[in-house]
Amino acid sequence: MKDLPLRYTRTIVIRARPATVFRYFTDSVRFASWWGPGSTIDPKPGGRVHIVYPGGTTAGGEVVAIDPERRVVFTYGYDKKSDDTAVLIARGASLVTIEFAPHGDGTKLTLLHEVAEERVRDEHVAGWRYQLSLFANVVAREEHADVAVRVDTFFAAWTEADPVKRRAQLDVVATEEVGLRDAYATISGLDDLVEHITAVQKHMPGTALVRDGEPQQCQGTALVRWKAGKAGGTNVFRLAANGRIADVAGFWNA
Repeated sequence: MKDLPLRYTRTIVIRARPATVFRYFTDSVRFASWWGPGSTIDPKPGGRVHIVYPGGTTAGGEVVAIDPERRVVFTYGYDKKSDDTAVLIARGASLVTIEFAPHGDGTKLTLLHEVAEERVRDEHVAGWRYQLSLFANVVAREEHADVAVRVDTFFAAWTEADPVKRRAQLDVVATEEVGLRDAYATISGLDDLVEHITAVQKHMPGTALVRDGEPQQCQGTALVRWKAGKAGGTNVFRLAANGRIADVAGFWNA
């Protein structure tokens, strides 16, 4: 490959564990889920990378290096002319490096795309922004696929009279540092939350939270409607990389 003097770099944080993120470069079904049906990857040096874009344009190259949960390097270019032939990259004529690193909110992904021409680099800025956004959503949907179960367990803890059992319920679905903020609470940590629920049971007896509909989840943040007798509202759940509930903001209906 000739010298590739121009570089485009983009870094994002994905609300998922590195192992979950990396498997999208080792499994063709997952690889196709964020590129397009028919896309494949053979995850070994020299392995074929084939991308099928919506509309039928195909692209790809071959894997240069792959380091589990740390790095994937592959060549990249198009198989046929794009709409603008002046920015065409031949198959395998540019180099893409994607690095993964643990992050407090999940995985930091850093993309480096090395190309030969300025116009080629600039043409791909919006494309990579879009493609990595799709990727972050696809990965987060898998990582947090059980969000409804976690929310239901969280709500069920509010009716558990035994503080020890209640803490055990919450410990399964929430982080140790879980926060809760609503009209009646500014809570930090599991112990504080367990005690807060005891107070709620004393001063608002019979309160039982029930999920009202399916959660809406986007990149580790879930929007959940709930009912409590005649009352109701909406909670915003922020999920940790491992799927546990890290923070809750609650809004009661007026």
